[in-house]
Amino acid sequence: MLDIAVLDKAANQLNQVMPWVSGISSPEQYQELIATMEVLIEDYDAHQPVIDLMFPVIERYEEEAEQFSEFNQAIDKLKPGIAMLRVIIDQHQLTLSDFKEEIGAKSTVSMILSGKRSLTLKHIKALSARFGVPASLFIG
Repeated sequence: MLDIAVLDKAANQLNQVMPWVSGISSPEQYQELIATMEVLIEDYDAHQPVIDLMFPVIERYEEEAEQFSEFNQAIDKLKPGIAMLRVIIDQHQLTLSDFKEEIGAKSTVSMILSGKRSLTLKHIKALSARFGVPASLFIG
């Protein structure tokens, strides 16, 4: 059996250092964690344990917070490939012209985002490689 006293002590220390571990309590705390995460991911391997603790907390907040509800509803209505492409555009602050190498002309990207065309396997592989995300996120 695990030593409960040691577990209690560790949990108390964790809550003192990482008060957000049980959930984000305010938009300000969310912004602080996002800024911290941006620094941590610059050296992912060195900070992986903290990232592994922080990521699900941020993700849960983004799924539940009122400030994200409109965005989440819009994303839920999209096909997975379009949704992923929109998230990438938003996260990296890109324009349609920024996908020339992976997708092609700005007009092609626009047609994909509007649902008039679909991402091809070639597009998905190129986007996956560039942004370091699994191809399955575009197919989902």
